[in-house]
Amino acid sequence: MRLLLKGGRVYPITSKPFVGDVLIEDGKIKALGENLRDSNAEIVDVSGKYVFPGFVDAHSHIGVFEEGVGYYYQDGNEATDPVTAEVRALDAFYPEDSAIERALSGGVTTVMVLPGSANPVGGQGVILKFRSRIVDEMVVKEPAGLKMATGENPKRVYGEMKKQPGTRLGIAAIIRGYFQRVQNYMRKKEEAEKEGKRFTEVDPKLEIGEKVLKGEIPARIHAHRVDDILTAVRISEEFGFRLVIEHATESYKIADYLKRRGIPVVLGPLFGFRTKLELRDMTYEAVRIINEKGVLAAMMCDHPVIHLEHMNVHLGVALRYGAREEDLLKMGTINAAKILEIEDRVGSIEAGKDADIVIWSGHPFEFRSRVERVYIEGREVFRR
Repeated sequence: MRLLLKGGRVYPITSKPFVGDVLIEDGKIKALGENLRDSNAEIVDVSGKYVFPGFVDAHSHIGVFEEGVGYYYQDGNEATDPVTAEVRALDAFYPEDSAIERALSGGVTTVMVLPGSANPVGGQGVILKFRSRIVDEMVVKEPAGLKMATGENPKRVYGEMKKQPGTRLGIAAIIRGYFQRVQNYMRKKEEAEKEGKRFTEVDPKLEIGEKVLKGEIPARIHAHRVDDILTAVRISEEFGFRLVIEHATESYKIADYLKRRGIPVVLGPLFGFRTKLELRDMTYEAVRIINEKGVLAAMMCDHPVIHLEHMNVHLGVALRYGAREEDLLKMGTINAAKILEIEDRVGSIEAGKDADIVIWSGHPFEFRSRVERVYIEGREVFRR
């Protein structure tokens, strides 16, 4: 199937905007430019409209913290043990969550869905596209990261139970202990292989940690305060695994440090109430500072904290605090895709990439603008 979007204001993200066309073939972007012609393509007139890649949210709980149903339908936190590395967000995701349609209405097409932050080692994330009602048909990558958490949330959950971790000391010890067990597990596997024996002690809790230590997936560590960010970095360097800092509220205070180490951050949410001490120094100034320092950064809504349909608003508010439009657009598209390691498929309008394209009535940072159509891999999934 071929589709030709004609005459729109195209924002490729990785190159300058232009007025022109986008040709889609078999779910991929075939070409983009001015005055494209294809006699076999269905033509969609987007004159006067704004054509953007779908937003990519690199940290979400959509579908696991289902909207409008109450506590007993919330499946984001397996808060029964400090280490639940074996649980998978995929197994709890509800594709009928009413928030998904509204996320599409805000131009969001791809999400990283993660467990919550109750546990120091919380479970496995999955990258999804909103292209189906069958969750297995939505999967882009799984597992896509091991969610972990420092700071107040694990302290509160387990401190109330009078069990470890009740302090930051305990959180760090649990994370270290987990990876030490993973190292021992890997050594046992290696010994069995050397001896030509079948390894029979498979442990799902440790298997995913092995993927982290082998560099197959990153650790995604929830850390707001500077001290918690530094603890996450320290442990990652001790064990040699790749790291993404989630929330990163005070990352702007140590931006040079993070840049030197090449550690990306998924920043936010910033548009809201400072609900706890960790958020005392939360500021939209962080967006400008992080980008000026050259840290690879995306913006999260942390849905349902900020609803995914308001991704453009959450990003756009940073303009008031000196952030550049170009940086903000990248945070919601190509930067998020790079952090999720799927930039070869999504995050920009480029030939060869998936045709995940959103037609806006105006620029997304103009509050009156609305999403009119959404295409995922060339198929229309939303129309206003």
